[in-house]
Amino acid sequence: MEIERDQHISSPSLLAETIPIIDLSNLDEELVARAVVQASEEWGIFHVVNHGIPLDLIRRLKEVGTQFFELPETEKKAVAKQDGSKDFEGYTTNLKYVEGEVWTENLFHRIWPPSCINFNYWPKNPPRYREVIEEYTEETKKLSERILGYLSEGLGLPREALIQGLGGESTEYVMRMNNYPPDPKPDLTLGVPEHTDIIGITIIITNEVPGLQIFKDDRWFDVHYIPSAITVNIGDQIMRLSNGKYKNVLHRAIVDREKQRMSWPVFVDANPDVVIGPLPELITCSNPSKFKPITCKDFKYRRLLKLPIE
Repeated sequence: MEIERDQHISSPSLLAETIPIIDLSNLDEELVARAVVQASEEWGIFHVVNHGIPLDLIRRLKEVGTQFFELPETEKKAVAKQDGSKDFEGYTTNLKYVEGEVWTENLFHRIWPPSCINFNYWPKNPPRYREVIEEYTEETKKLSERILGYLSEGLGLPREALIQGLGGESTEYVMRMNNYPPDPKPDLTLGVPEHTDIIGITIIITNEVPGLQIFKDDRWFDVHYIPSAITVNIGDQIMRLSNGKYKNVLHRAIVDREKQRMSWPVFVDANPDVVIGPLPELITCSNPSKFKPITCKDFKYRRLLKLPIE
């Protein structure tokens, strides 16, 4: 099913409780680019429709993710995060009725570049898991590079500027599958507490159960589910590389009392050794640097430990 094509970015009031929706099939590339830039400046999040990723591939992605989380706990723990590991890869779970705790189970692993992949964290069951994830990786890379190209042009720079700023071919792509089972005590727990993404951009697919919320103009509101749409979040790294032109969106995930919510975000993340600071071409006397240059790994370390950065 295709969404009816719209020739402009939608920017409704918050009362409508929706985020910008951008049709990537529009033949006017300049208009599409402006829409992506405007949404990133004003919201830091938007939906894309007619995005080019086959709907059958999205169906298969959801299918293997659902099948994985339906496995017995012993099978899921075969790809569990190792005790004491400082890395994030592997299966984790936290389904406890503790106030303020998260209510979720996750599978986290790198999907690109090949040199970073550790297949020990890729489930062998369901059997088609690897085939589907590799196919989805190719499509996600194309979509994310297109979005980053528009954002680069919005800075007055060549299309490759931001992807190069993240590390070029060494930019890392990370899959995180999230399962939020029905929670009889949703007032006690959260799916994910409020945060901004510590990466460049996030490409998100969800099932039909809502739960993503964003903070804008001093209030929280829901991001509505649109069949066949993909959600794009702007993260901290793009905010810093753009010298604050693009907004990193504050968001959280809530859980449902009766329904299972699932999401499949892919994080486009800078190489750990890349310096994350405003691109030099952007800095002028009238536009001084707003952020201190810092390597990606040091930035993440300080963010996660809530240490000062600037």
